[in-house]
Amino acid sequence: MSRKIQVATVQFEPTMFEKERNIAGLLALCEQAAQSGARLIVTPEMGTTGYCWFDRAEVAPYVEPIPGPSTDRFAALARKYDCYIVVGLPEVDDDGIYFNSAVLIGPEGVIGRHRKTHPYIAEPKWSAAGDLHNQVFETPIGRIAILICMDIHFIETARLMALGGADIICHISNWLAERTPAPYWISRAFENGCYVIESNRWGLERTVQFSGGSCVIAPDGGIAAVIDGGDGVAMAEIDLDLARARRVAGEPVFQRRRPELYPELLTDTFSWNPRDFFKLYGHQPWPEGKSSRVSVAQFAPSSDVDGNLDHIDALARQAKADGVELVVFPELAISGLIDPAQAAQAIPGPATDRLGDLAKQLSLYLVCGIAERAGELTYNSAVLIAPDGAWTVYRKTHLTEDERSWATAGDDWTVVDTPLGRIGLLIGHDAMFPEAGRVLALRGCDLIVCPAAIATRFSSPHAGTAVAQPAPIPTGADPYHWHHFRVRAGENNVFFAFANVIDPARGYAGLSGVFGPDTFAFPRREAMVEDGEGVATAVIDTSNLDSVYPTNVVRRKDLVAMRMPHSYRPLIQAVAGNF
Repeated sequence: MSRKIQVATVQFEPTMFEKERNIAGLLALCEQAAQSGARLIVTPEMGTTGYCWFDRAEVAPYVEPIPGPSTDRFAALARKYDCYIVVGLPEVDDDGIYFNSAVLIGPEGVIGRHRKTHPYIAEPKWSAAGDLHNQVFETPIGRIAILICMDIHFIETARLMALGGADIICHISNWLAERTPAPYWISRAFENGCYVIESNRWGLERTVQFSGGSCVIAPDGGIAAVIDGGDGVAMAEIDLDLARARRVAGEPVFQRRRPELYPELLTDTFSWNPRDFFKLYGHQPWPEGKSSRVSVAQFAPSSDVDGNLDHIDALARQAKADGVELVVFPELAISGLIDPAQAAQAIPGPATDRLGDLAKQLSLYLVCGIAERAGELTYNSAVLIAPDGAWTVYRKTHLTEDERSWATAGDDWTVVDTPLGRIGLLIGHDAMFPEAGRVLALRGCDLIVCPAAIATRFSSPHAGTAVAQPAPIPTGADPYHWHHFRVRAGENNVFFAFANVIDPARGYAGLSGVFGPDTFAFPRREAMVEDGEGVATAVIDTSNLDSVYPTNVVRRKDLVAMRMPHSYRPLIQAVAGNF
């Protein structure tokens, strides 16, 4: 039996107070999609009513139960065309509680529903946070999960759906404040190796400009179909076998997760004033933080260790001349990528001794990748060397298939307090696992440094959008609209210093950068090495800004504070499944 099916995303501009008009419009677009062969049709968040409600009293005439009159009408259409439809609407339950909900409807009627679990600023005006967590619905056309708008900001939500076996995540939204398809949407498909069908509204409602960009996103992050502005339908063929392979950048990521390292995902460290939390009992208080200049350096390390060290020396001096205080170099920058085990050294050893001397001479923090020899074992490691020559090692915890032939995985995280702020370390493939960056954010890291040697595609351009946005939100073309490691920074409210190998002949595209803690802040607070060997430098600010409660987003960590960890337990459990 073929596992390929036609799917459709519906883009629509609902009108507030005109529920009947909205439902009729949505039904017409769904019928258009069904007549074109779509087996799964996804419509926008709150598409039956509009979104920007003042309070419970204003939305009260438009809420309804599930099943109810509106779902009955969509069920009739699903039955007529033997298809499945996702509809967003305001729901009322038996206790008179309102929810921002989405319902999956099939030929036999209502299959299941999702209530928005991570509210945006608008929902608490009228609705409760959802209480139906992490559901995956088994259907004849595949395993389907649903998320609503803000839910997808959080790495945990889509990960839970993927761990539950979802082939397709239907994400319905009223997305705003950036051009779309949004980088968060793309990253959730890419890091989970599943399809995301995105249905977003467009248009202006109560001064809010919605972004459109409804699309179908493939498991590799490619855009299979997209609508920019206006009402309409976009269709694509999807292959469930691609989703069920559960491969990310060619790697069996779900087999290589390390749940034993993730128990902190169930904690909520930013639910208290973090300035108080991180100094509690006088244990590991936060560094004061400061404004400083941080660089990433990209080059192609060779099998000549001394030559690599010369390269590191020259790039470090280049950065220092620009007033930099910390430089991050690529994964295995010292040992090279050809035969790392052959070039492995102890730490401390000749290479780190030389780097220690360089750090002292330049009064500079250095982060370099190295193959580490420790007794009979070899690790893919990164060493952070301070200006006084002191060193700290992190051993890569998530290994690629190739690395498993020569390296042993590390078994702990590394966090270092410096005058620049609290720094966490990851290495390359580690950062493909959203859990890794999240643990470091929960530990209060301001900056994650990530030496990398990633050859797969992790960035894509945007041609520009006709949807108008208020200044300073950009709408023009962007060659790096989606950069997966920019998303890593924003979702964790950290600065992320990503130093990748540049070696086009071997597939290493570079695109190293220092990315800021808020992906919705324009112009972006970042710097990238767009082409060739070189250094990119950005200013990072990790200070508390002298307030009782941090006003600096990297210290306040809004997105981390808004998590719902009581529903995340499956993230730390061994998952039985065909992964």
